[in-house]
Amino acid sequence: MSGEERTNTVDSVEVEIEVVIGRARMPIHHLLRMGRGAVIELDSNENDEIEILANDFPVARGQVIVQGKRIQVEVTSLIRRPEVERTMPRPAMRDQDEEF
Repeated sequence: MSGEERTNTVDSVEVEIEVVIGRARMPIHHLLRMGRGAVIELDSNENDEIEILANDFPVARGQVIVQGKRIQVEVTSLIRRPEVERTMPRPAMRDQDEEF
């Protein structure tokens, strides 16, 4: 496969990006009573680090930058994936006389 074919393949992959600014917990009956203009207070401050998710998997941390009417996210650090054990342990062999 040539480099151009690989690039075209990667270009067609879609990734859903989410930015988690904060979280809140509340009973469902409070949520159901909310109307237009309701404010949900989050557990974070304006200078707290935010979490960046790709397909629901944390990939980076960052901070929110507001410039005029634009809101941007600056990536400050990447989250490394933990090393996955390359070899899977073999299941224990059962005794042939064992009953189920």
